[in-house]
Amino acid sequence: MGDHSDGIPAGSDAVARAGLNEVEKFQDPGLPPHRKRLADTDPRAAQRAERQVAFLFGISVVGTLLFFFGYFFIRLDDTIATLRLQNILLGLGTAFAMLGIGTGIVHWARALMPDHEVSEERHELRSEADREAAVKIVDDIVEETGIKRRPLIRNTLLGAVALAPFPAIVMFRDLGPLPGNALRHTMWDKGTRLVRDPTGTPIMASDVTLGSVFHVIPDGLNDLKEGKLEEKAKAVVLLMRLEPSLLHPSKGREDWGYEGIVAYSKICTHVGCPVALYEQQTHHLLCPCHQSTFDLTQECKVIFGPANRPLPQLPISIDSEGYLVAQSDFHEPVGPSFWERG
Repeated sequence: MGDHSDGIPAGSDAVARAGLNEVEKFQDPGLPPHRKRLADTDPRAAQRAERQVAFLFGISVVGTLLFFFGYFFIRLDDTIATLRLQNILLGLGTAFAMLGIGTGIVHWARALMPDHEVSEERHELRSEADREAAVKIVDDIVEETGIKRRPLIRNTLLGAVALAPFPAIVMFRDLGPLPGNALRHTMWDKGTRLVRDPTGTPIMASDVTLGSVFHVIPDGLNDLKEGKLEEKAKAVVLLMRLEPSLLHPSKGREDWGYEGIVAYSKICTHVGCPVALYEQQTHHLLCPCHQSTFDLTQECKVIFGPANRPLPQLPISIDSEGYLVAQSDFHEPVGPSFWERG
């Protein structure tokens, strides 16, 4: 029987005991031997790789020019073929512009830039000598890329990088004016009739029964030749009728409806999705995108979901013929709350 005073059998090899055996340190195998590429040993292969990189950057330039051609010189008409042609040119132009730069840089790094592995310790940069050493490292990296020795690559890269952002700038500029101003005014005006979407037929107060809902646009919108979709996106409203006793208008809004008929913007104040679901029993309007819920009896106050502003109300009345008309435009910007100003 062995000595059990320390709780470990003296003759057991099941547990390694510190200090009894010297553990052999793991030997650093070092870096694997460097294998030179063809471009490292053959000047003609290096020149060929340089031309390939320049060709890829040239493709990027051509792609950008193709985008500009499709955007500025393809005039849209009422045919699907013209729209399809422009979309193809815009898509291919953007793809070639980005793909040319990306593949060109990757091929440049793989074929021409130094690929040997370096291992060095990292030290804090404190002294001026260390800063100078850091600057020298950056200069060495620039020198290793060969961009100073290869003007063909440098010039084509600069051309591709200079032109590549322009398609994005053009597309963002084409989005139109700032929404904060564009969404402040719609086609609704004093005396504008409420008409059904999409037929454009006017609506009489007697047509709106209790519990019914109408998707409404301003009269004259269907006659627009340009900007029809933009105006509709801003002006479309939901028209509903409740028992007048269920409505709780705030001060100054007592006459914004007519005998329980009220109209509210259809654009959700969260991110602008169309509010298209009406629960007749609860008098709630629901946005299907993120489940924002608005209480129609409380001037479309938000009672659930991410929206933080009620739906704007369109003041309405009737004309001499009994048709529903707007009293004015919306009194606040429609759409998402982050575009609201003032």
